[in-house]
Amino acid sequence: MSTDPTLGEVMRRLEDVRQDLKEDVRELGTRLDSKVSMERYQLEQLARDEALRLLAERVTSIESDREQEKERKRQQDQKDADRRAADRRLILSALVVPVLLLLLNVYMNAQGAGA
Repeated sequence: MSTDPTLGEVMRRLEDVRQDLKEDVRELGTRLDSKVSMERYQLEQLARDEALRLLAERVTSIESDREQEKERKRQQDQKDADRRAADRRLILSALVVPVLLLLLNVYMNAQGAGA
């Protein structure tokens, strides 16, 4: 008995190997088709980076607008406080001082009439 394979058996094995190789190549082609080209990947990266940059600029703009609004509000509050202080001084000088002067005048007249 010979342990060498027959010619038909060798052909079957070669056909199996060829069929397996064909399937592997087909699978590799499918996998390559699903991959993204480097150019497209770089373009997508650039688009994403640009979108992030625009978003960062927008956030910075919103933050600066809020800071400016806070500063305007603080200045307006300070103006309002100054105006209230001026109003108090005006009320003091317009109402209280004349009443005090009137009372002083009445007191002086009473002192002069009693002397």
